[in-house]
Amino acid sequence: MTPEELFNIGRMLAALVFVLALMGGLAFVLKKLGLSGPPGTLAGKKRLKVIESLPLDMRRRLVLIQCDDEQHLVILGPAGETLIKTGIAVRNDPPGAPASSVDASAES
Repeated sequence: MTPEELFNIGRMLAALVFVLALMGGLAFVLKKLGLSGPPGTLAGKKRLKVIESLPLDMRRRLVLIQCDDEQHLVILGPAGETLIKTGIAVRNDPPGAPASSVDASAES
């Protein structure tokens, strides 16, 4: 290789590094300004949440989704989705609390 060819290869690599650094800098600035997310996230409070997800088998998953003040139970799989139950009331129990607080001593 001649020195001129080596110089051209070095110049191309330097240009590549420069362009990648510009792209990284622009991504950093956009993230700091809050403009890097999907377009819908700037419009206030999010209405949809995945509350819980449970794998049923290798291909299907049971998902509890909340929209506003209602929850929906859905099975997701490769063939599509199946709505199991809708209109489930939102529970405001603290995490880790038992599902029902029945006092065993009251039954005697």
